[in-house]
Amino acid sequence: MQLPPERQPDRVSRVPHIVVAEQLAGEDEEETALLRQMLEDAKRYALSFSWCDSIISAYFGGGIGKIIAVFLFNISTKRTDVDHWMWIIVGDIPSAYLPLEDCDSPMRVFETYVDGMQRWADLARNQKTGTAEAGIPPVNVPATPEWAEQIQKRLQLLNELAKPYFD
Repeated sequence: MQLPPERQPDRVSRVPHIVVAEQLAGEDEEETALLRQMLEDAKRYALSFSWCDSIISAYFGGGIGKIIAVFLFNISTKRTDVDHWMWIIVGDIPSAYLPLEDCDSPMRVFETYVDGMQRWADLARNQKTGTAEAGIPPVNVPATPEWAEQIQKRLQLLNELAKPYFD
């Protein structure tokens, strides 16, 4: 008997550098608490979508407390067009999600997120938006030059400070 897609453990066993979310740890107790709060934020974010009925399991891919964190969720969904494995990115940045099939590691998630947000900022400078098909994530702030500048500053800091946490 074959397991349903959401219960197939072999998919997650091929993902490097993740730990079961309950075992996540920061550099000290304070950062661990911040990362655990980010896990709760990521759960709320995922559950805010109609395609996510529940979260079956969660994994931590890396991050810095209050700045950025990457999680991999095994979700339950009734929709056949939705992957049962979703990366969730949260922090002091617009939250986003990516199907596991789009990124095979936390580093790839980080790079894809930064690239997509850079594209968003480039368009927002001209008060334009893009589509997910064009590699531009939906962002929950207005596409304005002011927001583009704010996002650009955060992306620069992410590349300087956070990228090593995903190497």
